[in-house]
Amino acid sequence: MILLKLTLRSLWNRRASLLLTVFSIAISIALLLGVEYIRKEAKASFLSTISGTDLVVGARSGPVQLLLYSVFRIGNATNNISWQSYQEIIGNPLVEWSVPLSLGDSHKGYRVLGTNQDYFRYYRYGDKQLLDFSAGQPFAGVYDAVLGAEVARKLGYKLGDNIVLAHGTASASFALHADKPFHVVGILKPTGTPIDRTVHVTLEGIEAIHVDWVSGVQVPGYHISAEEAVQKNLRPKLITAFLVGLKNRAAAFRVQREINEYQREPLLAALPGVALADLWQAIGMFETVLRIISGFVVVAGLLGMLTILLSTLNERRREMAILRAVGAHPRQVFLLFVLEALVLVVLGCLAGVTLVYAALFAARPWVVAEYGFYLRTWIPDMPNVLMLAVVAGLALLFSLIPGAIAYRRSLQDGLTVRV
Repeated sequence: MILLKLTLRSLWNRRASLLLTVFSIAISIALLLGVEYIRKEAKASFLSTISGTDLVVGARSGPVQLLLYSVFRIGNATNNISWQSYQEIIGNPLVEWSVPLSLGDSHKGYRVLGTNQDYFRYYRYGDKQLLDFSAGQPFAGVYDAVLGAEVARKLGYKLGDNIVLAHGTASASFALHADKPFHVVGILKPTGTPIDRTVHVTLEGIEAIHVDWVSGVQVPGYHISAEEAVQKNLRPKLITAFLVGLKNRAAAFRVQREINEYQREPLLAALPGVALADLWQAIGMFETVLRIISGFVVVAGLLGMLTILLSTLNERRREMAILRAVGAHPRQVFLLFVLEALVLVVLGCLAGVTLVYAALFAARPWVVAEYGFYLRTWIPDMPNVLMLAVVAGLALLFSLIPGAIAYRRSLQDGLTVRV
């Protein structure tokens, strides 16, 4: 107890320089815990990009590729699915609902998704949350469009605006469907998923803008107006993929096998949860990189503490000699440095935890408003406690160096410091 009191008084006398040490440790601890929190939240958000869907069906490729283009709007499908095959598959008595997806067009760099109203009725994300509107309503007419939150915010669109779609998915395209503009009738609330970066239109709208196009090019001398296109048969001939919800989730593997063995055309049915886990594992190396970086930052903070303790050894030589003169054992001098390091790292850990709480509290309203992603209250769990224990252990290990030097010198020095 006396040694601890002496340690605290010694630290207080050197509070200016040691305060900077505590601050550097706090920053490194906050980064370590913050990276771990963000990693867990990002993984939870990633794995909940789509929920409540039993199967995602597309042309035969791979589960990860299928998920990338159908859910994340990354890349393109290897092939399309005929409408006839789609109708036959969803006619299975085990299928409760389905949502067709048609991709291939864009608007100012944002993907366009053709679908039907079942998309707003059945698509779920997060903890089985339904899509909600910040303004307007689902599309009803052929040329109606519903914008994701980011599309509306970044491009400054509001209800009633007209938008022109471009053929293809390139960020810049000169193949515009300018003769058939779409009318914004709804804007979705932020979801923190690729939905925010998507323009949603009707399947009939996708067919209408392509009635006078062949192989990605408008037929020369052949033009059908927007009004005339509506009178055509706009039932889709092809779609890119579709989502399936089953009456009994236990039948997922059975239906998956039937689709994968479908004879009319080569198809692939993927379980979203499994494919998401595989995809996260594929990009898991970035988790390791983040952990390594934050670990190096912590070590740098502790090395700063070691540097401070070592730099004060000569200045405190007389202090150590006085302690020896009043009866302090060399072991107590050694423990003094160990306790100083422990106090510094404990204060740094407490300050770091406080910084994480403050950062999350300040960022929560902005993250919800911008991305629709709710940051859960952070409560240190066992892995976090183990991390802090490892940091404390490293601090004690580093403190052995100045402690050992002080121990050796205290055996040699008297009241008068020899220079």
